[in-house]
Amino acid sequence: MFEEFVLAASTADLSEEPRAREHADAVEFRLDLARDPLDQLASYDGDLPLIVTNRASWEGGEADGIGRYDALSTAIGDDAVAAIDVELAALRGTHPDSAEESHATALRDAAREAGVDVIASVHDFESTPELAALVELLADAAGEGDVGKLATTATAPADALAMIEATHEATAAGHRVATMCMGEPGRHTRAVTPVYGSKIGYAPVDPANATAPGQYPLATLRELVDGLQDDRSDA
Repeated sequence: MFEEFVLAASTADLSEEPRAREHADAVEFRLDLARDPLDQLASYDGDLPLIVTNRASWEGGEADGIGRYDALSTAIGDDAVAAIDVELAALRGTHPDSAEESHATALRDAAREAGVDVIASVHDFESTPELAALVELLADAAGEGDVGKLATTATAPADALAMIEATHEATAAGHRVATMCMGEPGRHTRAVTPVYGSKIGYAPVDPANATAPGQYPLATLRELVDGLQDDRSDA
């Protein structure tokens, strides 16, 4: 699914999918933010493939405990689900709860058997590490998943530059990655990192329901990414 850039419309309400079709390539369905998420999933008949996320509370989401894996396990059996998101800290066993690793790796194995891609994700809501650390995180995440996702918080323009450079280096090394900086100083990275190889972008269907700081509206991000890609091909 992620051979080319994929713009995912983030939502907790799958009834918004028709509004996303004009601009999005997929829908990121946030189970942790949704009402009756498995019922929504079972009745989904939209056109766009789904990336299913059940973000742990310890990484900025609202899903608590090991039980969140049960919902993700159900999701991988749905034909509309093309990918799931699993936290890198769980996959690598660096989370203090040792049960996380066994559940996360079992879920990854089951997803791959079902032909569902795995996004191994890292979120830093406080800062952006230095370039070498970013490159290492991306290599680790890409090694654990089919795509390594890294979202950090930019507090200065230098943070955005580091993320762009890390994206370029990771892509040149053969890793499939999705990168962005949260926060206003790094907002533009959501449009720029795809030029350097980032394979996934995220934007809310409804700007009032943004799922991360600094997200562009869906139509705006589509226009920015496409415009930059066109400029690159014309150069």
